[in-house]
Amino acid sequence: MRAIIIGAGRGQRLMPTTADTPKCFAEVQGQRILDWIVAALQSNGISDICFIGGYQIDKVKAEYPHFTFRHNTEWKHNNILHSLMYAEDLMDEGFICSYSDILYTPKVIERLLGSSDEIGLAIDSYWLKRYQERSAHPATDAEKVAVQDGSIMKIHRELDPNETEGEYIGVARFGAEGSRLLRESFQRCSELYAGSPFRESPVFEKAYLIHLLQEMIENGIGMKPIDIAGEYMEIDTQQDFELACKHWQSEA
Repeated sequence: MRAIIIGAGRGQRLMPTTADTPKCFAEVQGQRILDWIVAALQSNGISDICFIGGYQIDKVKAEYPHFTFRHNTEWKHNNILHSLMYAEDLMDEGFICSYSDILYTPKVIERLLGSSDEIGLAIDSYWLKRYQERSAHPATDAEKVAVQDGSIMKIHRELDPNETEGEYIGVARFGAEGSRLLRESFQRCSELYAGSPFRESPVFEKAYLIHLLQEMIENGIGMKPIDIAGEYMEIDTQQDFELACKHWQSEA
């Protein structure tokens, strides 16, 4: 199975760490964030990796020549959803997609690969523990998930924490059929909402992946939660980076 890593943005909230390098180049416990991601994938037999870059993509190309690359030339004007779809031509056989500003262990990929569901989202049920020290990134920013009868019913930042099963960590598995449904949903929404507001986004081009996922759920497309129970950390702010440098090794 192929992996697609979404890493086009600059990561302004991680300044000054990202002043001269891509966000995923920040080093935690002696390794770049991107190296931790690659290690988790390769530990599970995934070596076919596509990196979607934008900001300073040439530095990633120089350091990881074995990757396949897709260049989001509009990274300043779009967001995660549109960035992911720059690799639409690589999705036919199914794939794992991953944000590039997170740390996770090989167990996360192992659990996703162990699922037979067409769309499985990695969910951290220990998510509130993570936010106890994250004053710069409050729990209201979390991509929270509500589950009913074993299926995801809602994925939204404004969910009541008491109704939340966990936080979507930014890693998902799409089988071939799940991938087809993702691409079809994107194309349909592109035709309907291009240049216009889409869900919580001021324009469709600025939408997050979770916005399309929720649209799909409301159109009857099933998604399953895969609980990874604390096997990850997000690095969105300088505070997150410092916490990861302090805690990640013991967590991993």
